[in-house]
Amino acid sequence: MVDRLRLTGVRAKGYHGVFDYERAQGQLFVVDVVVEIDARASAASSDLDATVHYGVLAEEIVHDIEHDPVDLIETLAERIAASVLSHPAAIRTSVTVHKPEAPIAVPFGDVSITIERDRS
Repeated sequence: MVDRLRLTGVRAKGYHGVFDYERAQGQLFVVDVVVEIDARASAASSDLDATVHYGVLAEEIVHDIEHDPVDLIETLAERIAASVLSHPAAIRTSVTVHKPEAPIAVPFGDVSITIERDRS
C-alpha cells in the first residue's frame, strides 16, 4: 500500500543558474514534493517518528535551495530528492523545481523539472 504526502509551493531565494548574474542576484525557486510512504503505522499510533515530518522537510528544502549554488535545476531537484529519501519513512518521491524568473527572452508562465526517485 502506498500513501502520498504532498508539500507544495515551498519558496526560497537561491543563486542557481548558468549565468553570472543569476549567481550574483539570485531568484525565487518554488518546490513541490510528493513523498510515498506507508502511513498505516503513524496513523494507528499518532507517532510522528513513523512518518515524514513535513515541517522538517520544508526546512530542509529551503536549505537545499539557499545553499551551494548549482548550474541546473535538474541538479537542485536531485539534491532535494536525496533529502526527501533520507527520511526513513520515505519510499519514493517526486520533486518538481519551478524557476518562475528564469532568463527566457519571451513571455512565459513557468519553467520546471520534475524527477522521480526511490531508494534503489
